[in-house]
Amino acid sequence: MQEGKVKTIAHLDLDTFFVSVERLQNSKLVGKPVLVGGTGSRGVVASCSYEARKFGIHSAMPMRTALQLCPEAITIKGDSSRYSKFSNMITDIIKEEVPLFEKTSIDEFYTDLTGMDRFFGCFKLASEMRERIIRETGLPISFGLSTNKTVAKVATGEAKPNNKIEVAQGTEKPFLAPLSVKKIPMVGTKTTLLLSQMGVKRIRTLQEMPVELMEKAMGKNGRGIWLKANGIDSSPVVAYHEKKSISLERTFQKDTIDVDKLNTLIIAMAENLAFQLRQGNKLTACLTVKIRYSDFNTYTLQKRIPYTSNDHTLIQVAKELFQKLYQKRLLVRLVGMRCSHLVGGGHQINLFEDSEETIRLYQAMDKIRNRYGINAVKRAKTMHSKGLGRMNPFNGMPPVILAHRRA
Repeated sequence: MQEGKVKTIAHLDLDTFFVSVERLQNSKLVGKPVLVGGTGSRGVVASCSYEARKFGIHSAMPMRTALQLCPEAITIKGDSSRYSKFSNMITDIIKEEVPLFEKTSIDEFYTDLTGMDRFFGCFKLASEMRERIIRETGLPISFGLSTNKTVAKVATGEAKPNNKIEVAQGTEKPFLAPLSVKKIPMVGTKTTLLLSQMGVKRIRTLQEMPVELMEKAMGKNGRGIWLKANGIDSSPVVAYHEKKSISLERTFQKDTIDVDKLNTLIIAMAENLAFQLRQGNKLTACLTVKIRYSDFNTYTLQKRIPYTSNDHTLIQVAKELFQKLYQKRLLVRLVGMRCSHLVGGGHQINLFEDSEETIRLYQAMDKIRNRYGINAVKRAKTMHSKGLGRMNPFNGMPPVILAHRRA
């Protein structure tokens, strides 16, 4: 591709993905307010139908609050493995249709169609791909087509539900201008509130402001928001790679048979890998545990699991695998762990099973670790464990000891 050539980017997003999959299984749910997520009193909404959104319900809302807003809503716990299956089906279709695509979450994709207009017409190509997805999966999906990822994503939001929009070159600013600043990707609640306090509620106002004013008010982030408001975004579509993994290993200076030490290390490794997943906005569907004994014989055992990045989920699976692998009569030389079958994770925690308190706990833990290093927060079980590979250095802050009931 020639430098400076205008790009053509399509953003595809499945409409209320989890709800739509459930409706395929049960047609009686069509047209009714449906909530997918934790069904207990402290559960959280993972996805909600458009009928439920009319009551002010949104994802990540406590389930009890959602049911107060809409008592007649139908609640479903959800099935991560089923959603993963449909996500993989759609990924395979897109892979066959386009040369370059990026999978940013279980239900969201970017495709780079630059140059393909000379053969098919990019809007026609994207439309045919959307129609194939609907035909072969039965799921509604929307897309936006434009010259960059930001405008394409906003266009998809405007196209929903189950529709498509093209924003042609040169019309990006007029298209964005009347929309709320909340429509700009990566502008969250706090930034929206700050902009509102500055008298900025519509993107048009941002477009008319000097970039220097935004930089003064919000620093580097202010410039980024200003550029997006003006329809400027040079970020590329990053090619999707399926078989990625992250792993950790520990070779002992002296072979050990200390069961408590080994169990502590297993917990610490799972906790570390879970944090890495959340940092990379990834979810894993397969966990592998490895043991090498003093005679250098090496054994591994793996288990497929619903997509997750939870500490407590990975810890539980890791402990189960280790107990099956470990022969107590032999000295252990090395212990390892690997997370594989990774995908982008729009939700970093298991919204189907975790309570509001658990979600807040992980958010608080990650905030502390991001600032002070991963060793700044530890479970009581692992407080005496030594650092693992890829752990950030301890920055002098006393660790917060977390006694979690599931660890």
